[in-house]
Amino acid sequence: MASKLTAQDLAAACVCLGVRKAARQVARRYDDAFRPLGITSGQFSILAALLRDEVAPLGAVAEVLGMDRTTLNRNLKPLEQEKLIATAATTEDRRVRGLVLTTKGRALLDRAIPIWRTAQADSERRLAAMDWPTLRSQLQALS
Repeated sequence: MASKLTAQDLAAACVCLGVRKAARQVARRYDDAFRPLGITSGQFSILAALLRDEVAPLGAVAEVLGMDRTTLNRNLKPLEQEKLIATAATTEDRRVRGLVLTTKGRALLDRAIPIWRTAQADSERRLAAMDWPTLRSQLQALS
């Protein structure tokens, strides 16, 4: 009977709540690591998604990051203002908006990647009892 379910029961059993809570805590650790560079973990993810030699179509970047285009656009604004990324036409279709890292963005990413490696190693240590590739696959099954 649903009325006998408590908040604690739901918190302990709810997949959505458990995954969101873990995601917030993990993001907070990465945010703390990137703070000296003036970026968040989300901004790092966007910059890393643009670590390529060609113009990245906006839709493809959104898909890689698991974001809708509107959310991605909102998150691009500070990166554009800081001149870390720029908009360019894609080579396949000049009408399609694409994104590229600027020289400044690549330099920041060069400084951020060692920080990411350290945060990543910490996360992997925390997951030592689990098989990360299997867990990643299981999380992907939820998405």
